[in-house]
Amino acid sequence: MTETELAKRFQTFAERECRDSSPLYEYLSLEIAHDPAILELCQHARDGQPVPNLLFGAVHYLLLKGVDHPLAAYYPSVTKQPKPFADAFAEFQSFCQTYEADLIPLLAKRLVQTNEVRRCTYLYPVFSQIHQQTKQPLALLEIGTSAGLQLLFDQYSYTYGNGEVVGNPSSRLQLTSVIEGTETPAMAQTSPPVTSRIGLDLNIVDLNDADEQLWLKALIWTEHHERLAMFESAARYVEEFPLELVEGDGVRLLPHYAAETPDDSILCIFHTHVANQMPLAVKKELLQVVEEIGRTRNLYHVYNNVQDRYLHLDAYIDGILTEQTIAETDGHGRWFKWLVTQEV
Repeated sequence: MTETELAKRFQTFAERECRDSSPLYEYLSLEIAHDPAILELCQHARDGQPVPNLLFGAVHYLLLKGVDHPLAAYYPSVTKQPKPFADAFAEFQSFCQTYEADLIPLLAKRLVQTNEVRRCTYLYPVFSQIHQQTKQPLALLEIGTSAGLQLLFDQYSYTYGNGEVVGNPSSRLQLTSVIEGTETPAMAQTSPPVTSRIGLDLNIVDLNDADEQLWLKALIWTEHHERLAMFESAARYVEEFPLELVEGDGVRLLPHYAAETPDDSILCIFHTHVANQMPLAVKKELLQVVEEIGRTRNLYHVYNNVQDRYLHLDAYIDGILTEQTIAETDGHGRWFKWLVTQEV
C-alpha cells in the first residue's frame, strides 16, 4: 500500500469512525495522515488488515503492558486523569520512534479481531425473527468468531430504551442499544433456544491466555470504558460455557461444519464486520458456498460488509432464496436502524 493510500485510510478512519466516539484517535489519525515516518512504520501490517485499528491496538497494548512513556498520560484506559488529547501527537511520534522494534512484530503478526459483544443487540431481533418463522431451535455457525462472544447471544439480556428487558432474564451482562428511525423489530421476550455453537476463524483467540486477552482489550478504544466492561463480562461467559471454536479458513470449512449441525435445528450462518477484511473473490466464494449448502438444507445467512455496509438476511427455504436488507448498524452496536416494516 502506498503512503498516499495509507494517509487516506487514516483520514477516513478519523472522519467516519472516530468522530463523536474517540477524540484522541480522531486527532491522532488526522496527524498521522501527514506523518511519513509513522505511515512507513504502518507498511509492516499484513495485507487486508485495517491499519489504523492495528496501529492503535499495538500502541495501546504496549501501554497496557506497562511500558513507561509520557504518552500514557493521554490514555483514559491507562491513567485516571488524562491530559488534553490535543497535545498528544508529539508524544505519539516519540513513542513510535522509541518502541519501533516492539511495534513492528505486533503490526506484522497480530490481527484486528474486535469482539464487539454489543453487536448482539441487533443480532437478537434477527435470531428472534428466525425462530419465530421456523419454530425450530437455532444451530449457530459463525465465521470470524475470534473468541466466540457472539455465539452466546442467548446468554445476555437486552434493553432498547423503552424500559423493557428481553433475552436471558438472569444474565450478568445487560446490553443496551438505541433503535433509530420509525421501524421497530419484533423482539422475543426470552432468548430463542440454541442447540449448537460453532465458530470458525483464521486465528482463534484463547481467552484463557492472558496475553491474548490483553491484545483484545488493547483493540478497544481507550475512552470506551463501557466496551471494556462488556468485553470482560462476556469473556467470563466464554470461559465457563462450552463452545466449538475451530481455527482455519471459515469459507473452506463451512460445508463440513454446516453438515455437523443438528438436523432438527435451523442453521444460522452469520458474521459481522469480518467480510470487510475479505478480498472480493473470497466474498463471492462465501456467497456461493452458502448457496450450495442452501440447496440441501434450510438455512439463514446473516451478514454485513459483503456487497455493502447494511445488515442482510438471506433465507434458503426448500432451496428457494429470499433476500432482505434489514438494518443499518453502528460498528460498535451502539445503535441500529431497522429497515423492515412489521407485518400486521
